[in-house]
Order: sequence, then structure tokens, then C-alpha cells
Amino acid sequence: MLPTLTEWLTTAKPLDNTIWQWGALFGVLLGSLVVGKVLAFLLVRHANRLGEVEGWVLLELVLRSAFRPLMLLIFAGALAISESFMTLGVVESDGRVIIDLASAWSTTVTVISSLAVGWLVYRSVDVVEHLLLRWTAKTDTTLDDQLVPLVRKTLRVFVVIIAALFIARNAFKADVGALIAGLGIGGLAFALAAKDTIANMFGSIMILIDRPFRLGDRIKVSGQDGMVEEVGFRSTRIRTLEGHLVTIPNGSLAVAEIENVTSRPSIKRVLNVTVTYDTSPEKLRRGMEILNEMLAARSEHFLEDFPPRVYFSDFNADSLNIVVYYWFTPADWWEYLAFNHEFNMELLRRYNEEGIEFAFPTQTLYVKQDSDLSAEITVRPKQEAQPTN
Repeated sequence: MLPTLTEWLTTAKPLDNTIWQWGALFGVLLGSLVVGKVLAFLLVRHANRLGEVEGWVLLELVLRSAFRPLMLLIFAGALAISESFMTLGVVESDGRVIIDLASAWSTTVTVISSLAVGWLVYRSVDVVEHLLLRWTAKTDTTLDDQLVPLVRKTLRVFVVIIAALFIARNAFKADVGALIAGLGIGGLAFALAAKDTIANMFGSIMILIDRPFRLGDRIKVSGQDGMVEEVGFRSTRIRTLEGHLVTIPNGSLAVAEIENVTSRPSIKRVLNVTVTYDTSPEKLRRGMEILNEMLAARSEHFLEDFPPRVYFSDFNADSLNIVVYYWFTPADWWEYLAFNHEFNMELLRRYNEEGIEFAFPTQTLYVKQDSDLSAEITVRPKQEAQPTN
């Protein structure tokens, strides 16, 4: 007689488990998927609501980072629960063990749960990145903003390595110590082969820590003069004043002397105003007064600690020299040039109005004609040389 449905459900044991056990397994796994989907839906909806409220961005990131790993973790929990009512034995063939179902089941649960936790920590790096960006936004420099992606990538690589070692140790019973020792030897060989790359990496870290310049600053380094366009993991790119793009390895940049032109508080000018030797002391004094008047009218462009100064400094070979020192602020090159242009034009106009002549290189030759010494000089044409045989 054919067995009834009830007898078949209770007596049939595919892989040593009754149909009821397989059905319970299916129900538990399906239920875990449904619970995971519902939980994910609720978390995402709540995260969307928090995104519309100011000040809850951090909690929103936490919920968005957690919902997918939690679905996988719930599924791993369902597998662990199913292990309690499933009959897990050993599958043999011709007296040989093909697979130990109990061991394989436990390994699967360990791997899936470890992946879920590792995935959760991996996605939580976005929360750390958000906190770092909030911190760097409070600083004036933009270099630390570039440090955040570097930290994010490093943390994610670290999480992946730790998760892989944990799974290898607890799920597959691998000798992690020997593996790490092997990686250490291989890492030493790699470090020797890639010492320049490692030097550039540490150079970039030192630049980000010391902050000798910011993005957009004009610097002078290694014979190059230009604007910093990008600070990368290996090198820094500078756009020179001629428009050329120069790439300098960070390893070299970290040990080089860097002159940050942008960070100067002012631009110093030394102006030599030369007048002719026939200028009278009164006119020379008036010329210095004009310079002081012009500088006083522009006092907002000078630092209080470094006021402008005017001196009658030298008797040059062909002129009387008035030297002018001033420190222009703000330290913008084009504003500095415009200021000098306007200053020079007014100086030229006012000196011309006062009749003060600017000097230029000249020589005056005095010939004394009443000397007691005299000499008769006869100039004869040069004779041509006679040809020789």
C-alpha cells in the first residue's frame, strides 16, 4: 500500500531529516528574510525622516549604515536556530566521509555572522568620516580635508583585514600566527622594493600634519614658484606662474625648504628715488616731504609694526639717492602692483611740479686747458708691410 500523506511527512527522511524538519527550516529562513525586510524598511523610513530634521544627520547615517548588515545578521541567526532542530550527521560514500553537515553548518553560520558584523563596521566608517569632516570644517586649512578620505580608506582596509583573519581563525581553523609571520616577511621584501613609494606616503602624512601650506597657496620649493593645486597620496601638484604643471614627490617635498609666499603678512618694497647732483638741499628736503606726505595718505595699506621710512641714504656716482621702505598690505601681488603704479604716477607728477629732476646715468668731463704741460702729438698713417719671398 502507498503510505498516506501524514505517514510520508513523518517517515520520509531525506538527508536524515523529516519533511517537517525541512519545512520548519524553510519557514524559519523565510521568516528571517521577511523580518529583515520589514526591519530594513522601518530603518530606512526613519532615516529619511531624520534627514529632513536639522541636527540628526549622525543618527541618520547610523541607521543607513546598519539596515543591510542587520538583514544578513538576522539570516545568520535563523540558521543558528535551525541547527537546534535539524538532524545534522555525516554524509559518507563507500565508507569515506564526504561532508560533516554539523561542522559545515556551524562554519556557515560563523562566516555569515562574521561577514554581517564586518559589513556593519565597514559601513560605520561613513559615520567616522562624517565626524572627521565636521572637525576639519572648523579649521582654516584645507589640507586636513584631504586627510579624511585617506583615513576612511585606511579604516576600511583595516576592517577587511581583521574580518578576514577572524573568519580564517574561527571558521576555518587557520594558523593566523603563521599567516601573519608570512605576511611580515613578504611585507619586508615589499617595503625594500617600494621604499620610494613608502617615503612618499610618509611624506604626504607629514605634510598633512605640519601644514606648511594650504591648497591654493603660492609656494617656492625646489626651484619652482607656483600655486598648490593638489596634495595627493604620492605627490603634490604645483601650477607655476608660467602655467606649467609640476609634480613633486611628497618624499622630496617633506625634506625640502618650502617658502610659503601666500602666508606673508605684507610685501616689502625698497624704492630708490635718485635726483641730480645740482638739486639744492631745500629741494631735496622738499622731495622727502612729498614722499612722507604720499605715504601718510596711504597709511591704511601699511602695517602698524612696520611703518614706512624715508631717508637720504647715499651719494651715488651720478645721483643723490633717497631710499623709501614700505610694507604693503594686504599681501596680494596684483593689488601691490596697482598700488605701486598709482604711487609712482603721483610721485612723478609732484616732482615735476616742484622742479625736482630725476637723475639718470651721466658723466661730466672737465678739460683743463691752461696747463703748463704740453705735448705735440703727430698721427702718421700706418705703413703697409712689405711682401717677403
